[in-house]
Amino acid sequence: MRKTFFTILSLISFSLLYCQNVIRVNEANNDIYYKINSKGAGRQLNYDEISGSPYLTKDFSLAKVGDNYEKAPVRYNSYRDDIEFQKDGKTLVLPKEAQLSRIEIFSPKQTLVLLETHDDLDGYFFELVNGKNSLYKKVKTKFIDVVPAANSFTTEKPANFRTQEPVYYIKTEKGFIKKPKNVSDITDQLADKKSAIESFVKSNKIKFSKEEDLIKLVNFLNQ
Repeated sequence: MRKTFFTILSLISFSLLYCQNVIRVNEANNDIYYKINSKGAGRQLNYDEISGSPYLTKDFSLAKVGDNYEKAPVRYNSYRDDIEFQKDGKTLVLPKEAQLSRIEIFSPKQTLVLLETHDDLDGYFFELVNGKNSLYKKVKTKFIDVVPAANSFTTEKPANFRTQEPVYYIKTEKGFIKKPKNVSDITDQLADKKSAIESFVKSNKIKFSKEEDLIKLVNFLNQ
């Protein structure tokens, strides 16, 4: 199906709202958006020519976008770090703007937020805990290019999308803690709770590599 994407290239305005908010976006051809330059293949590859997917969930799910906007079907492109949404039979790309920085998906229930972490992972994160201390998960998908056959005895390795290991961030009032690995990573920013945190981690056998344990820890920090 041919789809039209709106990006930041011209001055076409489109209203996502039922009120007076207007998103200014530009029209781009899906021949650009859905293709990736492949040195191994010597040409551009369409998404459907690449094994795997840049989407954690390819289907669109209904979501609330921002505070004042109408609901829209969305999906997260973890390769391009874009939120795609559907409107009037077209698929569009959500501008990365403050008023659109929170996307609450109804089913399966999950929230994506736009964060400035001031590193190479700036962009959309899944919010796992929201509070005075918050927990976020970054999911990135990497494009692995075609590896041509070295000789007639080997076969070509096709291009694929590969989802990377998630990266977790804890946000406190003092800033972000990226990839917390041990108690000291937390207590460096929350020194006043050091004893309580150390006791909680020890008694609950918290593993910093496990998402469910990080959720327990950050919920504890908010008590």
